[in-house]
Amino acid sequence: MSRVKRGVTTHARHKKVLKLSKGFIGRSSTCYRSALERLEKSMQFAYRDRRNKRRDLRQLWIVRINAAVRAYDMLNLFMDWEKQKSAWIAKFYPKWLSMIKQLLQR
Repeated sequence: MSRVKRGVTTHARHKKVLKLSKGFIGRSSTCYRSALERLEKSMQFAYRDRRNKRRDLRQLWIVRINAAVRAYDMLNLFMDWEKQKSAWIAKFYPKWLSMIKQLLQR
């Protein structure tokens, strides 16, 4: 029976982990075991923070819409609109709000 040498797959896996951990501080970018631990943790942070980014943006949109509504006395007129588009209008085209107010009051 022939001898099986398994260094190729292990080396490839180690290279992949070390490539992904490039830029980490200290041993976390050079030593396989600590790089693997740090990489797993960084992926957990990335997953969590993708959701937190959406949460932060929703809060920002609500603040922008609220400011625009108070500035143009448009209480409860934005309720059925999409938050992202409303916040975009409130930030970049505040003059449109008076036109929207007239359209919605008809």
